[in-house]
Amino acid sequence: MGNQPDSAVQTRRYDKQALDLHLAYHGKIEMVPKVPIIGQDAFSIWYTPGVAQPCLAIRDDPALSFSLTNRGNSVAILTNGSRVLGLGDIGPAAAMPVMEGKALLFKYLGGVDAIPLCIETHDAEDVIRAAHLIAPSFGGINLEDIRQPDCFHVLSRLRHELDIPVFHDDQQGTATVTLAALLGALGVVDKRLDEVVIAVVGAGAAGIATTRLLIAAGADAGRIYMCDTKGLLHRGRTDLIGAYPDKWMMCRATNAEDRQGGIPEAMRRADVVLALAASCPGSIRPEWIRTMNDSAIVFACANPEPEIWPWDAHAAGARVVGTGRSDFPNQVNNSLGFPAIFRGVLDVRARTITDEMCIEAAKEIARCAVEMGVSETAVIPPMTAWEVYPRVAAAVGTKAIETGVARLRLGRDELERVARDRICAARRVVAAAQQAREAEDGRVPHG
Repeated sequence: MGNQPDSAVQTRRYDKQALDLHLAYHGKIEMVPKVPIIGQDAFSIWYTPGVAQPCLAIRDDPALSFSLTNRGNSVAILTNGSRVLGLGDIGPAAAMPVMEGKALLFKYLGGVDAIPLCIETHDAEDVIRAAHLIAPSFGGINLEDIRQPDCFHVLSRLRHELDIPVFHDDQQGTATVTLAALLGALGVVDKRLDEVVIAVVGAGAAGIATTRLLIAAGADAGRIYMCDTKGLLHRGRTDLIGAYPDKWMMCRATNAEDRQGGIPEAMRRADVVLALAASCPGSIRPEWIRTMNDSAIVFACANPEPEIWPWDAHAAGARVVGTGRSDFPNQVNNSLGFPAIFRGVLDVRARTITDEMCIEAAKEIARCAVEMGVSETAVIPPMTAWEVYPRVAAAVGTKAIETGVARLRLGRDELERVARDRICAARRVVAAAQQAREAEDGRVPHG
């Protein structure tokens, strides 16, 4: 599988190439008209005087904004840059490359037009207010890279206060894809979700949201052991009351035996370890994996470097190992989830994104993995398996209809066809733009 020095060299190569190419292209997204512009009449139709008619129609029926404008296929990527990837509080301007990257994935993998909106504030109420102010322009809002505990408060408020879907990818996206990968891995090792013991390393947005979704999907809360930087969560952690209400909720919901200690104690006799912490190789040690049950599953998902290198985890006895990196098997990456989830909710004009919809997305991803040949090194489909996205979109849209949060009702087959058409069209547009740019300036593709 390689070795640590090789991986470090590869990472440095990506770092240099990324900086050079961002400079060459001046970012990675742009806005392009999608209507024909031929002669003077085009301006009279698309702008004045013709544009007055759709304006008046929307004034009389605001719901028409979803069909007479691009609102029905638009998502805002809203952040204050207070918790960006593994980089921390680097601010809104420095967060823009990540948000542009997110927009690229939205378009290429989901056929969704996404606009980065990086705002200058550290006040959670400002983020909530900003979301309210921009909501009329978008079909949904994707919250991104907001520090905890603010991220929990912002998501909870906006899910209740807005009538368009609000999704926090660091919470719901990570939880959905982690559940999907875990379902695939459990199938490989022949264990059941409701019976396994799970250690969760990291009690931030990703860890808490993943634990919540696992419980909603059928995991036994009492058999989940969660750690933050101070150790295991348990009912004696009264230091969390008030300051971290979501962590305190986990203190009461998980760890039925009130086990105390740290990561080693959480992993003892566990079947699964889900590491969703800061990038720090060595924060999970091989000797701790050796205390886990047979056929152990280890997901070390920190980026850019996992909490333990895969070869070390395998050598310690882990049977299935996943990371957040694309250069190792079993990449547990949010990009397999959020483009398809938003494709599905936009196509049915859903008012919200529920846990049931996320669970259905995870199950559909897991079903795709089985059909593609699930194995110890392929418990989840790769991002390049584009045919997965229309299926997940259709599953999400269908669940939205079943649970009564959709404004439009379409059949499962039609939803999959619509999603497939949108995604294929987006991929063709991207390919055509690349060809045009290369022809214009002689730039060759970089791979």
